[in-house]
Amino acid sequence: MKLENIKNMDKQLTIALVAHDHRKADMVDWAVVNAEMLSKHKLICTGTTGGLIEKAMKEKGIDVDITCMNSGPLGGDAEIAALVVRKKINLAVFLIDDLNPQPHEADIQMLLRQCRIHNVPIACNRYSADLMITSTLWDNDDYLPTEPRYIKFNR
Repeated sequence: MKLENIKNMDKQLTIALVAHDHRKADMVDWAVVNAEMLSKHKLICTGTTGGLIEKAMKEKGIDVDITCMNSGPLGGDAEIAALVVRKKINLAVFLIDDLNPQPHEADIQMLLRQCRIHNVPIACNRYSADLMITSTLWDNDDYLPTEPRYIKFNR
């Protein structure tokens, strides 16, 4: 799917890209397929994932603004979670390896939880990532996301 044909996003977003080892090839492929759109935004990546995406983009002659944090097991997921808390991330794409145990599971769950608490859209597969980055809501100045309400529901 060529996303530039679907949407011309005017607003610059900060997009977090994270992928576990067995999902990195999928993330790099997704990033290359969507390179034209991603090159218009600021990318924050965990260390290894960011390096792989940057290398693949350079090979295609595409200039991207990538900031690499630490590798996930060395705190990169936690660093991105902190950016979510500080409202510095607009969208996260986290391709999780659900088939293999991760040594930093607590950090993974923290990142997912902070995205939910702070109302940051997070895609955990390519299909949801494609749906999110092509949403017309990004350029709709009249749309304001509703903040989550943490209240007990009474009938």
